[in-house]
Amino acid sequence: MVATPMVYFATHQTIGNCQPKSGIMITGSHNPPNYNGFKMVLGGSAIYGDQIQGLRQQIEADDFRQGSGKRSSFNIFPQYLQTIVGDVRLARPMKIAVDCGNGVGGAFAGELFRALGCEVQELFCEVDGHFPNHHPDPAHLENLQDLVRNLASTNNELGLAFDGDADRLGVVTKDGEVIFPDRQMMLFAKDVLSRNPKGQIIYDVKCTRNLAPWIREHGGEPLMWKTGHSLVKAKLKETGAPLAGEMSGHIFFKDRWFGFDDGLYTGARLLEILSHFDNPSTVLNALPNAICTPELQLPCAEGESFVLLEKIKANPKFPSSQSINTIDGVRVEYADGFGLARPSNTTPIVVLRFEADSKEAIQRIQQEFKAALLAVKPDARLPF
Repeated sequence: MVATPMVYFATHQTIGNCQPKSGIMITGSHNPPNYNGFKMVLGGSAIYGDQIQGLRQQIEADDFRQGSGKRSSFNIFPQYLQTIVGDVRLARPMKIAVDCGNGVGGAFAGELFRALGCEVQELFCEVDGHFPNHHPDPAHLENLQDLVRNLASTNNELGLAFDGDADRLGVVTKDGEVIFPDRQMMLFAKDVLSRNPKGQIIYDVKCTRNLAPWIREHGGEPLMWKTGHSLVKAKLKETGAPLAGEMSGHIFFKDRWFGFDDGLYTGARLLEILSHFDNPSTVLNALPNAICTPELQLPCAEGESFVLLEKIKANPKFPSSQSINTIDGVRVEYADGFGLARPSNTTPIVVLRFEADSKEAIQRIQQEFKAALLAVKPDARLPF
């Protein structure tokens, strides 16, 4: 049993006499229990889209090479831990709470952060795939409430939460504020750009509109891209960007790391930055914020979400919009906010998100999206 980032890490290492460039992780913890799947690295690159479909067709056609090989076992965690400890230096010891939601990160997070010099209180770090306490998905606020309560009742100064396979990070401040990944990206971008001036910083379509001006202010070049860890990873490799991130919590460091999404390493880099301050919560709370909705979901039949968004893109009607971005669904920019509708890559839903300068502006933007969605799906049960 390993966390997903350790499989990625292994494809960049020499293990005994072997230099594996490919790896497969069985995962899917953020999905309902009846969904599971593979995350695959072939020849050093994550595969996605048509590549996955091509592999499926090859399997269905029984088109395999014949031959024999050998199997061996190796515990990659000690090498992974020592590599992080050799890279990350905290300016002072920190007291943190770690909530792994009974995912596999619980087998590794405590040891890693203690090796970095932290005092760690573990919440739900016993691995249990039934997830008896809460689902291990830090993208949803209800899964962070145990951390919020812990920070309010202890002297822990920061809370870290991990998803089921530990490739995503959630962050909670001492006063209970959740720092969503697009705001985390501001802190990381400032740090990375101090060593990579004029570097390109990649973020997905779900991120706050405050991120692009922050990146420019700190000497970088913002690039919005499609949602999906494989898609973002491929774009980072294509552009040579030192940093990329998604609203879901996937953060990709090419600066000092290997360019794959790694919640545990991201947590270590966050602590490295915050350890220079007496009050980490003050630093985090000061990051630009906006009024926004959580991720909203419109359930669809299998495959329907893609059809709906293609219909909207073919005839977009958003009367008060300033611009429309269609690289991944429809992101509509307004003078005072944005709205997003995109098909999920992993489950049959349309993902919706709204951000604006006021609640009234969000309601106005939502009305335009409501009209657009009902025009292509009159029976839609909208979540707003």
